[in-house]
Amino acid sequence: MLADPRGWAHGGAHTFHQVADGSAGLVIRIATPATTDRLCAAYGLNTHGEVNCSGGSAVMVNLRRWQLGSPRFPGPLHEYRALIVNHEVGHWLGHGHETCPGPGRPAPAMMQQIKGLLGCVANAWPYDAAGRYLSGPTVP
Repeated sequence: MLADPRGWAHGGAHTFHQVADGSAGLVIRIATPATTDRLCAAYGLNTHGEVNCSGGSAVMVNLRRWQLGSPRFPGPLHEYRALIVNHEVGHWLGHGHETCPGPGRPAPAMMQQIKGLLGCVANAWPYDAAGRYLSGPTVP
């Protein structure tokens, strides 16, 4: 997912590679809802057994969401999985939440799409196929 041309590594802005020696600046974990809640709570985040989070060097993916998706995301499961990773890695990179830029337009990856699309079209990727960043107005 992170190496996809529509992902955060687009245009070489960021690089990601797997390491096994503990030197990673980013660790993505898929964990049970209870473990996700516990680890996210260390960063002051309450995930209610339902959502994912990022904090410090960690991105926590809720296993329930990884396996089942979200009833509010209308796309296929593999797209929802890409959205989970792209959204939380976006936070790790310093991006805040964005909202729908207009009806019929792709939802930004940094939009909380599980809360509704507000007229946008579901989208899992930070960039489109032409390399344009898919942004929306910043959420205060």
